[in-house]
Amino acid sequence: MSLVRKFATVGGATLGSRIFGFARETFMAAALGTGPMADVFYAAFRFPNLFRRLFAEGAFNAAFVPLFSKEIEANGVEGAKRFSEEVFGVLFSALMIITIVMELMMPWLVEWIIAPGFADDPEKISITVRLAAVMFPYLMCMSLTAMMSGMLNSLHHFFAAAIAPVFLNVVMIGALFYGLWIHADPLTIAWYLSWSVLAAGILQLAVVYAGVRHAGINIGFRRPKMTPNVKRLLVLAVPAAVTGGITQINQIIGQAIASGKEGAIAALQYADRIYQLPLGVVGVAVGIVLLPELARALKGGHLKEAANTQNRSIEFVLFLTLPAAAGLWILSDAIIRVLYERGAFSAENTSIVAAILAIYGIGLPGFVLIKALQPGFYAREDTKTPMRFTMLSVVINSGLAISLFPLIAERGIATAEAAAGWTNTVLLFTTLVWRGHLTWEWALAKRTALLLVSTGIMSAALIYALRYAGPWLTPDALLIHQVAALGCLLVLAMVVYFACAFLIGGADIGMLRRNMQRKPKT
Repeated sequence: MSLVRKFATVGGATLGSRIFGFARETFMAAALGTGPMADVFYAAFRFPNLFRRLFAEGAFNAAFVPLFSKEIEANGVEGAKRFSEEVFGVLFSALMIITIVMELMMPWLVEWIIAPGFADDPEKISITVRLAAVMFPYLMCMSLTAMMSGMLNSLHHFFAAAIAPVFLNVVMIGALFYGLWIHADPLTIAWYLSWSVLAAGILQLAVVYAGVRHAGINIGFRRPKMTPNVKRLLVLAVPAAVTGGITQINQIIGQAIASGKEGAIAALQYADRIYQLPLGVVGVAVGIVLLPELARALKGGHLKEAANTQNRSIEFVLFLTLPAAAGLWILSDAIIRVLYERGAFSAENTSIVAAILAIYGIGLPGFVLIKALQPGFYAREDTKTPMRFTMLSVVINSGLAISLFPLIAERGIATAEAAAGWTNTVLLFTTLVWRGHLTWEWALAKRTALLLVSTGIMSAALIYALRYAGPWLTPDALLIHQVAALGCLLVLAMVVYFACAFLIGGADIGMLRRNMQRKPKT
C-alpha cells in the first residue's frame, strides 16, 4: 500500500471518528451548553484524557513502534511477539498501580491541579472528584489500546487502530441521547457520560485486541520483568510521554487558568472539537503512518527513501492545512452557529467560541507539522530533543496564558497555545535540517509559497461570497438554510483552492498520482 493510500486509510477512519465527535458535541451543547455541569464534566474528563495522551499515545507511538519494528526486522514476528508480551506485563502492572494511587489522590488533584478555580464552590469540587474517579480507569484501557495500536501500525494493519476511537463517540452519543430523551437534569447527564467513557474504553480495547489476533499475534501475560528491551523502551518513553502530550499539557494549563471564569472551559472545548477535525484527519494520519515507515526505512539502510518520505509528508500536511486554517479563521462564526447554536447554547456563546476557533485556525498548520516532524527524531530513537522543545513551548504557553487571560479571557489561552505550537514546529524543523536528517528542497519551498498564494485567493473568494451568504447564516434563518449556505461556502473554497493550487503549480497531479501508486521500500 502506498504512503498516500495509508494516509487516506487512517485519515478516513479518523474522519469518521471526528464526525461522530461533532455529533457528540452538538448533543452536549444542546444538553449542557456552557453551564456549570459542562465545565465540571470537561474538567473531570480532561485529566484521564491528558494521561492517555502522555503515557499512552505519545509514549508508545514514539518509543514502542521503532523498537517493535526493529524486532520484526531482526527476529521476525516471533521476536516481536515476545517483546510485546514483556512490555504488556510491565505496562499492565504499572497502570494498575498508577490508577489506584490517582484514585486515592483525586480530591487533592481536582482542587490543586485539574480545576483550582472551582475551590470556592464545594459542590463543583465534589462532583468533579466523583466524575473523575469514575473515568480515570479509562486511562488503563486506552494505554493498553495504544500499545496494541502500535503493534498493528508496525504490521501495516492501520484500520482497526484508527477506527477504535469511533466507539468512544458512539457510546457517549448514546448516553446523551438517552439523557435528552428522558429529560434528565444536567447532573444526571454528566453521570451518564462518565460511565459511558469507561464503557467505551473497554470496548476500544476489545476492538484492537481482536485486530492484533487477526494480524497473527496472540499476546499472553508474562510476569513483569525489566528485560533490556523493556529498559530501552522506558528510556525512550519517559521523554516521549512529555513530548507526545504537548497539546494536552498546554490545554491542561489553559484549563486550570480558565477555571477562574464560568463557561470558559466548555467554550475552549467546543472550539477544540472543531479544529481537531483537520488536526486528526491529517495530523494523526501522518504521525501514525510516518513513524513505522521511517523506522523501517532507517533500519533497512534506505536513507534516501526515509528523507523523501518525510518531505512528502510535510508537503501533504501543508497542502491540506493551509486552506483549512484560512477557512477556520474566515468562517468561524458561521461554523459555530450552524453546529452549536441551539438549546442552551446562545448567540453570546457563539461569539466567544468562534473567536477561540479563529485563533486555533492560525495554529493549525503548526500543530499538524509537529506530527510530521517528530517521527524524524523518534525513528532514530531520539526522544529527548523533542522533549526539550516541548518543555520550552510549555513555558511559553504558560507565560502567555497567564499574561493574556486577564486581558482577553479565553482568546488569550487560545493565543498562547497557538504560539507555543508554532515555536515547537520551528525548533523541530530547523534541528532536523541542521542535523542533515531533513533534506532541504527548493522545489518544496517553491510549492509552499504557491500554496500560500492559492490560500490567499481562496480567502478573498470566501470573504466576497460571505456578503451574499450572510442573510442565510443569521441566527433567525432556518437551520436547513444555514447548513446549505455553509456547505456552499465550503464547496466554493475547495473548488477555488484546488483549482489555483494545481493551475499555478502549488500541487502536481502527476506527482500525487505517483505517490498514490508508489510503495515504500522495506
